[in-house]
Amino acid sequence: MAVQDIYPISLRLLGRPVLVVGAGPVAARRAKGLLDAGALVTVVAPEAEGGVRALADAGLVRWRERGYLAGDLDGVWFVQTATGVAEVDSLVAADAEAQRIWCVNASDHEASAAWTPAVAEVDDVKIAISAGGDPRRAAVLRSAVAVALECGDLPLRRHRTSPGASGSVALVGGGPGDPGLITVRGRRLLAQADVVVADRLGPRDLLADLDPEVRVIEVGKAPGHHLVPQQQINEILVREAQAGHRVVRLKGGDPYVLGRGGEEALFCRAQGIDVEVVSGVTSAVSVPAAAGIPVTHRGLAKAFTMISGHEELSNVPAGSDHTVVLLMGVGTLRRSAELLAANGRGPDCPVGIIENGYGADQRVTIGTLAGIADQAEAAGVANPAVIVVGDVVRVSPLAAVALAKAKISID
Repeated sequence: MAVQDIYPISLRLLGRPVLVVGAGPVAARRAKGLLDAGALVTVVAPEAEGGVRALADAGLVRWRERGYLAGDLDGVWFVQTATGVAEVDSLVAADAEAQRIWCVNASDHEASAAWTPAVAEVDDVKIAISAGGDPRRAAVLRSAVAVALECGDLPLRRHRTSPGASGSVALVGGGPGDPGLITVRGRRLLAQADVVVADRLGPRDLLADLDPEVRVIEVGKAPGHHLVPQQQINEILVREAQAGHRVVRLKGGDPYVLGRGGEEALFCRAQGIDVEVVSGVTSAVSVPAAAGIPVTHRGLAKAFTMISGHEELSNVPAGSDHTVVLLMGVGTLRRSAELLAANGRGPDCPVGIIENGYGADQRVTIGTLAGIADQAEAAGVANPAVIVVGDVVRVSPLAAVALAKAKISID
């Protein structure tokens, strides 16, 4: 049988009687697959191994405990042979051919009237692969395609929806901006989206891979400049979901870490919209790591506090052995440095500023609380940036030289 001779098609077997001849491991796998399709499965075999016997004991299949008879084909829509005995499988296949019943002959794929493909299911997408009668090759290809679907590398967006279908909202944390740092789940949801409501700091490169019909609504915010007010963003999410769309709210970092994701989730749920929250790699931890700075480190820091740079710092635990991570803190850096230095850390406490973490233009500025504001001002440091205060900054491979220069300037 040549591949050109095959016409791929999906059978709807719900409620229809099918026959499996044989009761070994292959027969058990095929019986389970047919049950998953909703078929009424009868197994014919004088003996059964554990898989088929378990299905029969559970009442999921009817087991005729004997050899095959021609009358077993009466009223059957589909047949699978898997006895392991070529003569028996060929007899069943010949009888099925005479009655114009489709039959898979496990003993002779070349003579078989039908082939069983390797199958995988991702969400509501089912893929079936035939590979020239080579089941192992088909299985490997099936697994590779399934992984690509799982990871969102293939387009999963629906182009045909049922009338009245309800929409949904997914709050997806895209990480610090590098497209490789979004989660697999987030990437898959993005591949399924009809509408993407995008932030300025999310993984923007992924937007170029979207289906051309996907609408991207820009709602990005910058310090002191909110292009779209939060209430309007909430209303956009609800409006698009109520129109039956799959909506992805693509955010930088994590939706629930200074991302106002909680507000968006509550607003959508109050309007009866189904909401999924997909955590992301927060910039509070990942961006320092991009500069070689851990937020905790054995012997240096056992805990850290993440706080907005606009918040009061007087209640942050004192001592440089407790790491402080400031987000959106460039504009208030001088005031923050003074407060932290006066609150038990002292002027020599190390500080690291990482701008555009993981971006091509990432830049790291390292100094101490005494001079970091002047350094940042002279260098033109700007948001997006993450500021790390504490002894952990010393772990960065960039720290030794930078702190030595800062010490000289202080003296």
